[in-house]
Amino acid sequence: MLVRDAMSTVVLTIGPTHTLRQAARLMSARRVGAAVVLDPDAGGIGIITERDVLNSIGLGQDPDAELAHAHTTTDVVFAAPSWTLEEAAHAMAHGGFRHLIVLDHDEPVGIVSVRDIIRCWAPLRQKVPA
Repeated sequence: MLVRDAMSTVVLTIGPTHTLRQAARLMSARRVGAAVVLDPDAGGIGIITERDVLNSIGLGQDPDAELAHAHTTTDVVFAAPSWTLEEAAHAMAHGGFRHLIVLDHDEPVGIVSVRDIIRCWAPLRQKVPA
């Protein structure tokens, strides 16, 4: 199975000046764990995850004052839609992260997460009789 078969194609994108609270609200509303941060002034495409927001709040930082660009990972590993899920899982395990931005011709076309991969690999749940 390929990344294109597992990825989420509705990608939440935010700008670098969104506050962490705004980012968290948007991620929560979309029920996603990451947002692509588009920042043409700082090199293009980055990612912010629920873990980045959690770490900031854990440090006592104000989510209404902290901006996404200060918490964005810019050293991103990107996946191609043609990667196998094994390649994506290996990249995640090797890099210690749970989301990959999927690029096609340098444009974000999806995000694949560990959850997406597990959903594809795990057998469908069957109801167990009570």
